[in-house]
Amino acid sequence: MEYRKAMNIATPMHAKSADPGKRVGHTACPHDCPSTCALEVEIANDGRIGRVRGANDHTYTSGVICAKVARYAERLYHPDRLMHPVRRIGAKGEGRWQQISWDAALDEIAEAFVRAEGKDGSEAVWPYYYAGTMGWVQRDSIERLRHAKRYSGFFSSICTNPAWTGFTMATGTLRGPDPREMGRTDCVVIWGTNAVATQVNVMTHAIKSRKERAAKIVVVDIYDNPTMKQADMALIVRPGTDAALACAVMHVAFRDGYADRAYMTKYADDPAGLEAHLKSKTPEWAAAITGLTADEIEAFAKLVGTTKKTYFRLGYGFTRQRNGAVAMHAAASIATVLGSWQYEGGGAFHSNSDIFRMNNAELTGKSMKDPDIRMLDQSQIGRVLTGDAASLRHRGPVTAMLVQNTNPMNIAPEQRLVKRGFARDDLFVAVHEQFMTETAEMADIVIPATMFVEHDDIYRAGGQNHILLGPKLVEPPPTVRTNLFVIEELSKRLGVAHQPGFGFSAREMVDRILETSGLPDYDHFLEHKWFDRQPDFEDAHFLNGFAHPDGKFRFRPDWANQPAPNRPPESVGLLGPHPELPAFPDQVDVIEVADAEHPFRLATSPARNFLNSSFSETKTSRQKEGRPELMINPQDADMIGIAHGDRVQIGNRRGEVRLHANVTNEVKPGVLIAEGLWPNKAHLDGEGINVLTGADPVAPYGGAAVHDNKVWLRKDAV
Repeated sequence: MEYRKAMNIATPMHAKSADPGKRVGHTACPHDCPSTCALEVEIANDGRIGRVRGANDHTYTSGVICAKVARYAERLYHPDRLMHPVRRIGAKGEGRWQQISWDAALDEIAEAFVRAEGKDGSEAVWPYYYAGTMGWVQRDSIERLRHAKRYSGFFSSICTNPAWTGFTMATGTLRGPDPREMGRTDCVVIWGTNAVATQVNVMTHAIKSRKERAAKIVVVDIYDNPTMKQADMALIVRPGTDAALACAVMHVAFRDGYADRAYMTKYADDPAGLEAHLKSKTPEWAAAITGLTADEIEAFAKLVGTTKKTYFRLGYGFTRQRNGAVAMHAAASIATVLGSWQYEGGGAFHSNSDIFRMNNAELTGKSMKDPDIRMLDQSQIGRVLTGDAASLRHRGPVTAMLVQNTNPMNIAPEQRLVKRGFARDDLFVAVHEQFMTETAEMADIVIPATMFVEHDDIYRAGGQNHILLGPKLVEPPPTVRTNLFVIEELSKRLGVAHQPGFGFSAREMVDRILETSGLPDYDHFLEHKWFDRQPDFEDAHFLNGFAHPDGKFRFRPDWANQPAPNRPPESVGLLGPHPELPAFPDQVDVIEVADAEHPFRLATSPARNFLNSSFSETKTSRQKEGRPELMINPQDADMIGIAHGDRVQIGNRRGEVRLHANVTNEVKPGVLIAEGLWPNKAHLDGEGINVLTGADPVAPYGGAAVHDNKVWLRKDAV
């Protein structure tokens, strides 16, 4: 097959748009979202992209993507996009910059790293990154440089750990029923994820089942968000109480005969022990904890108990509590008590991350990894940069950083510590970014980065089942460089370019990953666009046994010893209050329980038009979101004397934040919601909501409990 060569557009000849002046390129959404949608991008003859839409022939995306990605041209051609390397010439954060060449920028970064290593050892350098792109090559190549140079390790804890830990404690692996089965079920339980805002394809398939099979949609969440408004049964629980609801549902299943005892005898470790444990976990018990009524819990339990084809779609949001791993394990256990796994359209699903079997060893430089190098917790960057001995693993300071694909000055917990750390005069920071984020504003060197249609990469989904190619579709601006370019150029300056994995283009590295993974090559993907890795029905539904050595689902998790996808290394050990974790599913109040001084529970839920800190720079997204606001129940507002639109202040021991009140019945009394990760500077005092979130790790394997905060609330004295 011939491919277009003009402007390096790698688009099959037959890919045409309805507009004869445009072509269509196929790629994958790069952003930190479990859906990893398959995209079609219209490209004009002048090389500019236009409309972005979901690929109709992709069986999970089904032609549907979120509105913010559909508007991607607004981001790609934004007037504030970074275009040139710059050097700081004023104080940190002052905003005074001098344009420099790429060679000068890379030379200065390398020289700063060499100085830091010479003074305090190689661990003084901390490459810091995350999931601003989900493409393997452009995201993870920084790990190869880290291992080659023996720089400080990076424990990526902030997003997935509690959820992944809880699910693997139950099943032994991260996989589950084909997510497309949500379109072939009789009941979909969307638990702890505002799918309308964050995983729109979940809604695509759930609504298909509703239309074609009269399926019921149940939503479990902490406020009346857009997904809740789509529900046939809406269950609004207090933050951090999901395990109590799960336990009561299982209690009813045993009590009323919905439990599939034959299934559990074959597939579960201790159903008799679980049944005895749940005797006291009545709907009335759970009602007092969750804020639901006993009747609501009974109705939910009856619906899922009498509907064999019930698909539990378990999200991330409800696990971002200090008891989040326990909550995930408890929710997944319902499907085993009911035997839902046996049926098409039944079972529990969180992520398919373990199905892809892709080999990233060369990409990340695993052969060069030194286990004696310390691992620093991503979520504790504020503590690391302000010299906390425990967070530094009782070793020397971090004095140099390269930041790619993340914005810790906005997204990391304990923001006052983060800001204090970045303001250190003895800390050198280089940031490779697309916009002048608040992290970039604190840097010494800022270098401009490509966006996903401007480079080659390979993607694998989490919330679905495909490996997707992300070919370069258009040329980047001539002064903008890829993440891989920066890593390769630094490797030359730092004397490690001869080490394994260096010296390849992005396309070559994609081919090397595919070859070592036993997958078709780049050209095959270019023609066929994606590769379905979904296991067969028996494996996906664990009918051949769960992934523990004895093939049994674990009602009794081994919180201390179970392997998990991102378990901390032995040098770090177990984290959080792990001795308090329960033997069976249970409510465990290691959360920040509201008290007299802090009578409210605050969650920092996602906004529909932002994606973490991405898209907050685009005009349409900002206009649609309005301004930073705090959702307050009218009863609470009346008690404090707050009217809609008033300025309010919330705080805890970590600090205080001012923003405007949104008085609404969408939240229950005692619960506050701050939607959207707005830039800090968008808030009244230039300090954002993560001033209030903590960096203490979720037991047992870490994670950030960003939705788990006790706070006080008062009307602002203006």
